[in-house]
Amino acid sequence: MNKRDYMNTSVQEPPLDYSFRSIHVIQDLVNEEPRTGLRPLKRSKSGKSLTQSLWLNNNVLNDLRDFNQVASQLLEHPENLAWIDLSFNDLTSIDPVLTTFFNLSVLYLHGNSIQHLGEVNKLAVLPRLRSLTLHGNPMEEEKGYRVPGSVEMPHRLP
Repeated sequence: MNKRDYMNTSVQEPPLDYSFRSIHVIQDLVNEEPRTGLRPLKRSKSGKSLTQSLWLNNNVLNDLRDFNQVASQLLEHPENLAWIDLSFNDLTSIDPVLTTFFNLSVLYLHGNSIQHLGEVNKLAVLPRLRSLTLHGNPMEEEKGYRVPGSVEMPHRLP
């Protein structure tokens, strides 16, 4: 499969799903089996996943150390990640490593321990980011998190 075909088809591939695995550190993903869904994961000749979605929700991650290296071990084209779900972990900040995935359009960070609203500014460099969830983080209590009278929806960046 060439890269152009990959870009056209992999969004429809099932996610690489490591949710609910009690993962403490990113490096553990290499030795962990992803959850299986209704459709099997497609893999490249080298055995790497051909998806653009990585689900790490409902674990106990408190940092993203070695995220790029592990993503390169698991995904044929990690630079094409479009969806990362890190919801319901123990992250206290938005790691700058997330800003290296320029094709990222969906990022779930709700239900973590992110303290400061200013952390969100790091993500402004992501040109395709359209859906960002942050509810359930301590930053909700900061002035300016919600505009009075607004409807609760995932944050959208310009």
